[in-house]
Amino acid sequence: MRRKLVIGNWKMNGSLAANSVLLRGIVAGNAARNADCAVCVPSPYLAQCQAELAGSTVAWGAQDVSAYAAGAYTGEMAASMLQDFGCRYVLCGHSERRAYHHESNELVAQKTHAALDAGLTPVVCVGESLAEREAGRTNVVVCAQLQAVLDVLENPALEKIVLAYEPVWAIGTGKTATPALAQEVHAALRKQVAERSPAAAAKLQILYGGSMKPENARDLLAQPDIDGGLIGGAALKAADFLAIVHAAD
Repeated sequence: MRRKLVIGNWKMNGSLAANSVLLRGIVAGNAARNADCAVCVPSPYLAQCQAELAGSTVAWGAQDVSAYAAGAYTGEMAASMLQDFGCRYVLCGHSERRAYHHESNELVAQKTHAALDAGLTPVVCVGESLAEREAGRTNVVVCAQLQAVLDVLENPALEKIVLAYEPVWAIGTGKTATPALAQEVHAALRKQVAERSPAAAAKLQILYGGSMKPENARDLLAQPDIDGGLIGGAALKAADFLAIVHAAD
């Protein structure tokens, strides 16, 4: 049975003072034994996370990584730099990166490869817009996003990634895919990986990232192919984040 995983994505939120309260609240309240949790934070706060979370049951990571190992890429963060701060996870291809920074499927695949080369666990994000869903193109879109990653990875590497399905129309809108709709997409993603490697597909954690909150977490997490959550707004309040972690537990 796959272990559940809940990752908080702080997006561009936080301050040293507020982060300290939030992180200490999460550490103090996390009693989960059958689920793992982590936070992916803005890069200026990685050192703070390393200091606050070292030795705890809460892992941490970054929200983006460069496709390049080093060089003249101003503003980029190499995977080796994230390693210096003890990161375990890094988001690759979040919908906001795809939309606002025009990241292509191929660039997301390159970033995923770079993260794996450095020993990080990439959380590969896929998802469709409202227009794409209404046009009946959900599976076409998310499977193309995933296929770009599959094309650059060997089978053993597939066992070292995490997927996150984030329907763009449900992020920050208060809308949520029904458990049945979310399960349908998760199952399609797992099937796609299984065509390459049944062993990797069986182990693959696929997180739901479309406005999961304490009120709907249990029903979503009860689905057979939903292995956790990539949490946005609810990750900024310790009580809400822990409620989702405990639902996963």
